[in-house]
Amino acid sequence: MPSWSDFQPFIVSGLALGGVYALSGVGLVVLYRATGVLYLAFGAVGATGAFIAWQVQQQPGGWPGWLSWIICIAFGGVVALGYGVVFGPALAGRGPLTQAVATLGLTLVLFGAIDLLWPTSAGQSRSITFPTDGSGFTVAQVQVDWTQVIALALGVVITVATGAFLRFSKLGTAMRAMANDREITGTLGVPVRRVEAAAWFGCGILSGLAGLLLADLSALDDTTLVFTVVISSLAAALIGRLRSITVTFVAALVIGLVHDLITPITQIVNYQDMTPFVLAAIALLVMSRGQVMTRSREEG
Repeated sequence: MPSWSDFQPFIVSGLALGGVYALSGVGLVVLYRATGVLYLAFGAVGATGAFIAWQVQQQPGGWPGWLSWIICIAFGGVVALGYGVVFGPALAGRGPLTQAVATLGLTLVLFGAIDLLWPTSAGQSRSITFPTDGSGFTVAQVQVDWTQVIALALGVVITVATGAFLRFSKLGTAMRAMANDREITGTLGVPVRRVEAAAWFGCGILSGLAGLLLADLSALDDTTLVFTVVISSLAAALIGRLRSITVTFVAALVIGLVHDLITPITQIVNYQDMTPFVLAAIALLVMSRGQVMTRSREEG
């Protein structure tokens, strides 16, 4: 087994990844509660936005980095909003499987576009430029990058802000009402289409932000960006039963931590990518067992 000092750097990187998975998972939960659609294109939209940001930064003349970041985040919001406006009403009355497959189709389209527009070249190194790159501080002899701090902080802030938004704002209250009964909420005068559009746009903004952060934390790789975000954030959202953003946040941090803490353990590092599936399966089995025992006591 590796020593404690071997694990320390991966605690920092795991928490940073967990922050990215948290803001992604929160976006998935809010959109699902407002529209009933499980947005499997989350990672693909963020990845495409990250590649666009990288392309902007490569333009001659030295385009400012902040412009590329805005373009990436705005791209995620616009694509999600456009998809929601065009296909959202048609998907509203369909089953969960149809809704999930429809967004998976958007994933495949964007994944193909990335492969076509930014083909992989041997030895080519891609990275998004942040003003925090190379800067940071040391904690217990572990180097902490400011981007890692930003990723974790954003996960915390967005989770808290989203919880407050759903609880105290009129739009958030409408989203919670739609999660309980969409038709009755509409009959009460709530503008369902506008609420759904707001949920799509907000989820898209978070997808662009997640793609941007993950591209800097790991690598600007299409497979990593498209599937890592959506698989890990979906696992966290499932642990939260697609309802609780607090449980989703905690689950995302655990998934990020466990995923990176496996890295020094050479015996199982090849199974590292199974982390989200294993943790989600264990959590769901434990929660299902708890519900069964509770019901048996009530019936007894």
